[in-house]
Amino acid sequence: MEFDITRKFTTEAEILKVLGHPIRLKIVAGLCTHECNVKHIWECLGLPQATVSQHLALLKHKGIIEGKREGVEVHYSVVNPLAKKLITMLE
Repeated sequence: MEFDITRKFTTEAEILKVLGHPIRLKIVAGLCTHECNVKHIWECLGLPQATVSQHLALLKHKGIIEGKREGVEVHYSVVNPLAKKLITMLE
């Protein structure tokens, strides 16, 4: 077996690190099936809105999800192909 010593895996490791939290993993898994707003997410998870918003902010900052404004609401969806692939593999 050969190792590619030139490949850094930095991006992949960062995505795995962010998805390593159960709440963020649940959020991304849910958003892989359909986009929704923060209120729907915290209601489904039974968590405080502030907690969900913090996790969404991190996922957005790391480029895993994206928010699209629709009127007064922001609807989130998964935009990172590796994150989608990882969720599919886990399911």
